[in-house]
Amino acid sequence: MKKIIFTLTLCLILGMTAYAQDSRGSLQVTPNGRFLQYADGTPFFWLGDTGWELFHRLTLEEIEQYLDNRQAKGINVIQVVILAELNGLRVPNRYGDIPLHNMNPDTPNEKYFALVDSVVQLASEKGLILALLPTWGDKVTLNYGGEGPVVFTPDNAYRFGKYLGNRYKKFSNIVWVLGGDRPPQHDCNDWKPVYAAMAKGLDDGTGRHILKTFHPGGSVWESSIHLHNEPWMDFNMIQSGHAEQDQPVWRNVQRDWHLQPAKPVIDSEPNYEDLTVNPWSRSEQPKPIFTEYDVRKQLYRSVFAGGFGVTYGQSSIWRMHNSDIYNENRGLQKWSDMLDRPGAFQSGYLRKLIESRPYVNRIPDDSIILEGQGTKADYITAFRDEQGRYMMVYIPVGKAIKISTSNIPSKKINAWWFNPKNEKSHRIGRIVNKGEHTFITPTLGIGNDWVLVLDNADMKYSFPKK
Repeated sequence: MKKIIFTLTLCLILGMTAYAQDSRGSLQVTPNGRFLQYADGTPFFWLGDTGWELFHRLTLEEIEQYLDNRQAKGINVIQVVILAELNGLRVPNRYGDIPLHNMNPDTPNEKYFALVDSVVQLASEKGLILALLPTWGDKVTLNYGGEGPVVFTPDNAYRFGKYLGNRYKKFSNIVWVLGGDRPPQHDCNDWKPVYAAMAKGLDDGTGRHILKTFHPGGSVWESSIHLHNEPWMDFNMIQSGHAEQDQPVWRNVQRDWHLQPAKPVIDSEPNYEDLTVNPWSRSEQPKPIFTEYDVRKQLYRSVFAGGFGVTYGQSSIWRMHNSDIYNENRGLQKWSDMLDRPGAFQSGYLRKLIESRPYVNRIPDDSIILEGQGTKADYITAFRDEQGRYMMVYIPVGKAIKISTSNIPSKKINAWWFNPKNEKSHRIGRIVNKGEHTFITPTLGIGNDWVLVLDNADMKYSFPKK
């Protein structure tokens, strides 16, 4: 019965394909090489969610429930894998279908891809971008773990890419993400030819260049280190560490920001909410769990350091965990029970904040912070508008700070506090611009993070309010 319902739903969805395209066109890099925009020039702030196992572990009805929930929170990008990580070539999806016949990329299973088709269409209708990984990296190399098996060579990677490009060439809501938690090159091993071939296949199948990036494992595997100058790479991704606390994400984002030629950069996997810190540790000591506060700190510091957006993640949702049995080591609960975690709502507040001002001319600039910079857990990040219209400072631990306002060419400044916990704003007032000012956050100490917003008073900006 489920198969019949799915088939009927799919037919209805595919029948509307001609009416589902975004009139703004596909995403592309802005002329300054720092951010993303639609083809018509409309700016785009990437607020993602890691729904990696969506195709593999959910029914179409559950997928729509998930997409609606994320859309309502302001999330506009879903990161998802076609050939999934968790034994995705051997274990079928919820309809009993595996993606490849005989685990061969040259023989895709039409029934499996019918579900992918319907999800691409649903996302398009809901105004959501899909950051699609053709495959998780363990299908390219098993050197760093995974279920595998390794099935890709440069030749069949090109053909698989061309198959995908041709199949989804009519959709404007796709960004292709190669990689999948593995390096493109490491030690004496080089898998770059596989990914380059797949990238070429995607463009050849689509009939045009379509936005592409690479999802790395993290640290020395990050995309910019190995792929920044590859012609197919449109923007860089980092993975600051979904299981590591207070990683200096700002350092890696700022490093990529300064590379030439300029390319946008994003942290695609910071802390996962509710994940046990370093769940692989063999220590018998109780392990802390990442709270929404831990998540907020990395989301904000990533964006304020120069990221064109950021991706939220939750421990049970990325794997679409279906069991009601609690897994203490990894903090896992049923995915549908974890849709409304505080961090998911709060990630949407970040998007509202950034979009409340012109944001494709943001320049990360920690020199704004004259006193109170902090290190690691309380490290402050800041950015300013290139035209001097405003600046914002993220303070992860409440305290007094001194700020340079010399980049705002106005005699008066409108000052605000923005609370990342609940999106409430507190007006400080209009102050005389003396070139530097000391501010004290409304609440102090760990757990009390704030954003200081300083506007050129001549601009008469309003502020987003709950």
